Parts: sequence; structure tokens; C-alpha cells
Amino acid sequence: MYRWEGGPALVQTVDFFTPIVDDPYVYGQIAAANAVSDVYAMGGRPLTALAIAAFPADTLDREIVRAIFQGGFDKLREAGVALLGGHTVQDQEIKFGYAVTGAIDPARVLSNAGARPGDVLFLTKPIGTGVVGTAIKFDRAPASVADEAVASMRALNRAAAEALDALPPGAVHACTDVTGFGLIGHSTELATASGVTVVIDAASVPLFDGVVALVRDNRPGGLTSNKKHFGDGVQADATVAPDVLSLLFDPQTSGGLLIVASRDAADRVAAALERGGVRASRIGETRVPDRRVRVAVRP
Repeated sequence: MYRWEGGPALVQTVDFFTPIVDDPYVYGQIAAANAVSDVYAMGGRPLTALAIAAFPADTLDREIVRAIFQGGFDKLREAGVALLGGHTVQDQEIKFGYAVTGAIDPARVLSNAGARPGDVLFLTKPIGTGVVGTAIKFDRAPASVADEAVASMRALNRAAAEALDALPPGAVHACTDVTGFGLIGHSTELATASGVTVVIDAASVPLFDGVVALVRDNRPGGLTSNKKHFGDGVQADATVAPDVLSLLFDPQTSGGLLIVASRDAADRVAAALERGGVRASRIGETRVPDRRVRVAVRP
């Protein structure tokens, strides 16, 4: 974030990745939704974008390239974001995304550092896109599971951000989007930055229908990396199913917002999200910090 004197602050973020679906147009849409998500998570409004792309020089059909760019452009238009240009390089591996600039009221910035003990956690999208994406690559994802995950990844976090912006100051103490570090990873960062312990109720975390059955044979590399990196700070109840616990480490693409609401305002936050058409789930709370436990997982 960069604060101008006497005016709104700028939010700048960048994200790009390799294809996670076969349809090039949908891939472009997901890349755009993912790239603007950080701006929404901070309480800002994305304004402009620059495309970042890498494509093989001679082995990729030009219509595929066109479809990727068109998907991204259409999703940016849905978000009210102007595409100003970009930069493309030659690479054997396809990569696509955007650098995004947004505006934010410096007095109403949401970060992952404002949570307080006793706050309530909400999550606005189901978990499991990493596992589903891996299953899609190996043609092991049932169509219904793949369709649900793809629809979620294509969806903007705009409605959730606008619902939070309409609430009075202080109703929401912190916010972050759930992406590559998974729910536990981003919860760990929030706990560390805020000086709290995050408590997740595993049974309340929304999961894509059928994704639990895919976990064991479709573990993305990021899931294992997240477990290694964040696992030491996690205390999980012995009754939490191992496959469900693994999904809490699953790296997400274009995931939902993890919202930390004041306990007194939790019902108002839930109502505002519902009015905005956001299916948010109450998934836990924060408590007084424990030096050894960043994230506690209850059944």
C-alpha cells in the first residue's frame, strides 16, 4: 500500500500462475479473479491491471492465446478494472496473470494484523481447489466436483468486499484472502501478525462436495509444502479426520476471504454478507495467544 498526501492510498499486487484447467478462456478468467483478490481482501477497489504472460514461441495455437487473454479481459471488465497493457515473454511453460492497482481509504485498510482474542471467523468460499485442480490434470475429478470448483475460482470476491465496506468501522478487525498457503497457512500468518491463536472448527469449514474422497490420490505439491512449513504451529484434535485436516493445508487458487469480525458485530457481518449474495460460513474464533500454537483445529 502507498499512501498519497491528502488523498486515497494505492494498493498494488501481482499474481500469475500456470494453467489449472484445460479451457483457455476459463483459465484467463480464473487468473484475473485471483489477481484482483488481494485488493478486495484489504478493503480496496481494483482500478487498473497490467497483463503478465509467458507462452511457447511456436507450439501454441494463437487462438488459445487469444482465448486466455479474452477470458482475463472479460473478468476484469466484470470487476470494473481497466486493462492498460502488459508484457509477454517466450517460455516453454504457459504462465498468465496480472499486476493490479487499486484505491483504498487509508482509514479503513483491512490487514491480517488486526485480529483480537474473542473475534469470530468467516470464510466466503469452499476449500479444495488445489486437490480438485490436481485431479483435473489426471482426469480423476468427477464432472460435478470440477464444475463446482471452477465456478468458485472464477467468482470474484467483489460482493464480499462491498458487503464489508458497507459495515461501520470496527465491525471487521482483519481480513485476508485464502490462496497458496491454504487455510491453515493464511490463518498462521494472521495469528502471527495479530498476536492471537486462530481456532478452526473443522466441521464448519465449507468443502467442495466430493473433494474429501479425492485427497489421498490427488495431493498437490503445495499441500505437502504447506504442511512442512506451517505444521509445527498447528494443534489438531485427534478426532479430526486426516483427509479433512489435509484439506486445511490445501493451496487455493482464487480462494475466498477469511474475515475476522468483532464478536459483537458477528451477526451484522453475517447478515451483510448474506444480503450481498455471499455464502459465508462461520468457521471458528480467535483466542489469547499460545506461544506454541498458532492454529488450533477442533472437530
